[in-house]
Amino acid sequence: MSDHGTTRNPDDGVAIGYSAPTMIGDEAQEMCQALLRMDTTNPPGNERPAADYLEEKLNEVGYDTTMLESAPTRANLVCRYKGNGSKEPLLLTAHLDVVEAYPEHWDHPPFSGDIADGCLWGRGAIDMKNMAAMSVAIMRKLATEKPELSRDVIFAAVADEEAGCTYGSKWLCENHPELVRAEYAIGESGGFSLHIGGSTFYPIQVAEKGMCWIKATVRGEPGHGSMPRDDSAVIKLSEAIARLGKTQLPAHPTSFVRDFLQVLSQRQPAYMRPLLRVLTHPRLLPSVLKVFPDKSVARGFKAILSNTASPTVLSAGSKVNVIPDHAEVLIDGRTLPGQTDEDLLNELRAVLGADVELEIMQSAPPVVTQPVESPLYDVIKEEINHREPDATVVPYLIPGFTDAKYFTTLGAKWYGFSPIKIPPNSGIRFADMFHGHNERVPVDGLHWGTDVLNAVVRRFCS
Repeated sequence: MSDHGTTRNPDDGVAIGYSAPTMIGDEAQEMCQALLRMDTTNPPGNERPAADYLEEKLNEVGYDTTMLESAPTRANLVCRYKGNGSKEPLLLTAHLDVVEAYPEHWDHPPFSGDIADGCLWGRGAIDMKNMAAMSVAIMRKLATEKPELSRDVIFAAVADEEAGCTYGSKWLCENHPELVRAEYAIGESGGFSLHIGGSTFYPIQVAEKGMCWIKATVRGEPGHGSMPRDDSAVIKLSEAIARLGKTQLPAHPTSFVRDFLQVLSQRQPAYMRPLLRVLTHPRLLPSVLKVFPDKSVARGFKAILSNTASPTVLSAGSKVNVIPDHAEVLIDGRTLPGQTDEDLLNELRAVLGADVELEIMQSAPPVVTQPVESPLYDVIKEEINHREPDATVVPYLIPGFTDAKYFTTLGAKWYGFSPIKIPPNSGIRFADMFHGHNERVPVDGLHWGTDVLNAVVRRFCS
């Protein structure tokens, strides 16, 4: 890695020939479109082509980059713009892998990078190749303009976030911490327009739930398929999953959610306020969610008020005429701050029953940034309100996990802030774009987000 990490002048022996575009948003759009055309579905991941592309864009403006493979094709890319060292670094980070897409359900092919209806379409448009493109556009602008900053700005494009970070941020932090150690880190997920009850909010992630991936197994007597058994492992597991699907796990309201709901309530019509006030009452939560007018928003509230457990992968048997002796389901469990893996297991045992064996396959604890407010949070809030004075910036707990799980182990204060402006009545719900069909990002919103993120980085590090 270079000692400078910035564009060199002709006296440094580097040829000139690069001409910066006039708009940083154009660069972000171009790079995002190129990344969306690369299939980095995880598994297997194969992030190397995307990392190679970004490395080329960074090398083009003079950066010396570090490319590290944690396994074949599982690439992690790091580069650094050097400040004067008076303050500790800021890390910008994005993962390059994406989840599976089902093309038959998409209006535009998921790896086409098509532009249609004012949006850039593709798997990863929101989660989160947009952030990779915005960050590299900002790094390129730093390299061409060479401002003196008080902090180094580090960019890390990582592998494997969608499968638990083993080959990405976790591996980097365990094996090359000196490359990514920073005082503050900006990654997913926050900074998007959230329209509720006629008001616009910009949630900033300051906490995220823990991850607890579980294998649940039920055992039973095997037999011939021609002789049905009502106690077969498949039947018993199916009944247990059905119970889980109908059960709202207990509510555990956190301070983050209470504060979020309080701010939300202040900007809502009178008829909505009572619903929001009683959301944090554990005994009333299931009833309130049933009558909540917006089901997508109700799902979001459910996820941030309780531990959750989603059955995702079922397996049993190998022959159609054999009743198997066991059946399994993989459960994606998420734990709130203040809750442990064992707390979640106890809640699951109460629903699934004693016949179901539970085994934790992988887990990581919740992440909390404290105190919530900081010089970086203040800059984020001011830059958004400068552009949208009527919008409300609010700290937020996300129900998923991010690379914050591991970058924070090196001491970074994490803020989920990959800003995107989403117009009201656009038909785009940020939460539904994550892992859903027809993932897309408004082109104007991507330009807006790049401008905001660039302003945040410049102000905070100047």
